[in-house]
Amino acid sequence: MSDSQAGIGWDEARAVNLANWEARVPLHVAAYGLDAMRDDPSHLSQVVRTDLAALAPFLADGVAGLDVCHLQCHIGTDTLSLARAGARVTGVDFSPSALAAAADLADALGLAATWVHTDVLDARAAVEGDFDLVYTSIGTITWLADLDRWAAQAYSLLRPGALFYIRDGHPALYALDETAEGLVTGYRYFPNGEPIEWVEESTYVGDGVVSSPRTLEYPHSLTEIITALLAAGLVIDAFDEGDTLPWRFSPVMEELPDGDFAYPAPLRERIPTTFTVVARRPA
Repeated sequence: MSDSQAGIGWDEARAVNLANWEARVPLHVAAYGLDAMRDDPSHLSQVVRTDLAALAPFLADGVAGLDVCHLQCHIGTDTLSLARAGARVTGVDFSPSALAAAADLADALGLAATWVHTDVLDARAAVEGDFDLVYTSIGTITWLADLDRWAAQAYSLLRPGALFYIRDGHPALYALDETAEGLVTGYRYFPNGEPIEWVEESTYVGDGVVSSPRTLEYPHSLTEIITALLAAGLVIDAFDEGDTLPWRFSPVMEELPDGDFAYPAPLRERIPTTFTVVARRPA
């Protein structure tokens, strides 16, 4: 269920969304497949495997030996996958319960990580040091009202010449009615500063009920995203659009052998499901 909401300020939206993400933590700890990481020291999340492949043309040795800041890291599965790939990692999130779960997982895996509790829009003030890679991936910027401020945080965390990376759900996908059998537009594509309200008792993984089901999410067009990154001073090295997702956006999507999801043919070739940007802070 969704509905556009006028007159809701950022403080209210943040509080509503924080309650929702706090409620998701125990469900995600149970459903994220953490046993795979515990049982197999070489296991990386599917999200990170995809992202490392996208970064490979720009990082000759992958993330090995790099200082990486993961914005909106949630319970740390992707952050710690980057650590397993050789990075020195710092995870940033606004949910204290998520960071506690991330720290527990890091201890269980014997991996070093720094966890910083702060809003991503205040990351530069809270995070110590500069980074070779600022990383954000999947399900992130729809929770943010101000992309100019977000992009400025990312820029300021980077060393000169360092990389910024984002892969996220495509704005065109988020405009679709996820309950329709075909590709039917159901929601606003263009941003107007107002969030869209959702009330969903389920989350995107697992079978539990979310005790705080209301969320407020902000549509962001590709134009707004790219313009924010450029205005912050970043130089875009690569842009791509993909046709798979690490969660089932629509019931008609099919699960792929690697655990991702995609629309069946012929729908798959008609709509992008993700976008990816690799950008750089000038040296």
